[in-house]
Amino acid sequence: MRVAMIGTGYVGLVSGACFSDFGHQVVCVDKDARKIDRLKAGEIPIFEPGLEDLVAENVKAGRLSFTTELAPVVPDADAVFIAVGTPSRRGDGFADLSYVYAAAEEIASALAGYTVIVTKSTVPVGTGREVERIVRARAPKAEFDIASNPEFLREGSAIEDFKRPDRVVVGTESERARGVMRELYRPLYLNETPVLFTSRETSELIKYAANAFLATKITFINEMADLCEAVGADVKDVSRGIGLDGRIGRKFLHAGPGYGGSCFPKDTIALVRTAQEAGAPTRIVEAVVSINDDRKKRMADKIVSACGGSVKGMTIAILGLTFKPNTDDMRDAPSLDIIPALIAAGAHVRAFDPEGMNEARKLLPDVTYCNDGYEAIRGADAVVLLTEWNEFRALDLDRLKAEMARPLMIDLRSVYNPAEMAAEGFDYHCVGRAHVPPATRKA
Repeated sequence: MRVAMIGTGYVGLVSGACFSDFGHQVVCVDKDARKIDRLKAGEIPIFEPGLEDLVAENVKAGRLSFTTELAPVVPDADAVFIAVGTPSRRGDGFADLSYVYAAAEEIASALAGYTVIVTKSTVPVGTGREVERIVRARAPKAEFDIASNPEFLREGSAIEDFKRPDRVVVGTESERARGVMRELYRPLYLNETPVLFTSRETSELIKYAANAFLATKITFINEMADLCEAVGADVKDVSRGIGLDGRIGRKFLHAGPGYGGSCFPKDTIALVRTAQEAGAPTRIVEAVVSINDDRKKRMADKIVSACGGSVKGMTIAILGLTFKPNTDDMRDAPSLDIIPALIAAGAHVRAFDPEGMNEARKLLPDVTYCNDGYEAIRGADAVVLLTEWNEFRALDLDRLKAEMARPLMIDLRSVYNPAEMAAEGFDYHCVGRAHVPPATRKA
């Protein structure tokens, strides 16, 4: 089948590359000429494991191409996907749908023959209805259907998520559109992937509900972590104990500094605003948003407390800046709240992240960026493990002790074992586990 993918951001580029790997002919369209030139040259503008090779293979096979011109692509397309950004709107936090509606108008002007127009972007309930109105007003005689097909891609494992998903959700009442979508996802039927056909409104809400529920699980275990610290319990064991219950599940029960990224923060806020406008407020999600915002700010206080109540004049090493490992995404990362607070308190911050420093430099200009983690910790008064990249999971503790001004670690991902760190002579602080006083430093 022939597919046009509007938008070459995270969702559009990954989805376009994966559809082409299924054997479809895919053209990715973006108004950013520089980005399209880079893609044509084989440069991938985002970091996602395996994406560079996947794009290169399908470009070479002639199934994937890139252009800035939408009009020539639409007439031949069986499906046109809208995968543009829907950032939080300034002022009210509602999803900014201007890019979606602009894409709909441009598609309408180029329609020729039956086409399924698919919203892949995360959009509030009712967006599909408005897209249909826009297209019908611009092209009253056109033959088309509107479908919702939300993405459920995790940064760092997006290709696997697309090719082996838990489910595919398609919202449309048109049997003809369902036929097109079945054919697009036909390779997944071989793996017996559940494909759920619903109304557009239901499909749109499923995406928000899923992200809000996961954000709630994260926030719940973070609150349990605070309780564990207060009563001397271990949040790791609490997570295991409740996660082994099949009704709860083990995923997203890892205590930390709060959720961030491109989805959870903006999607929870958008759901809250949608629910308020509909007169059916989501009190739980409202609390989740508030608690998470507060948590990221309080993590700086936790670091200052571990440092003795003041960080003025101290050098703090930060390991990891992105909101999670295996991505270069800095959007709403906890580091964006924590580091400015430390600097405001008088600390000098040195940092290293394997993939996120280019973007971090734009957002955190007052940080000294290092070539690796050990350079960051050299002479530091404390090291903060903020993102659990694999290379930070097995640090050379003897080297840390030798090169730091003092062996103080604040591990906001609880990667290490408190008793073992204490035995190694570290003053080790983590999330949701009791602080074990350090043993005498080994000779």
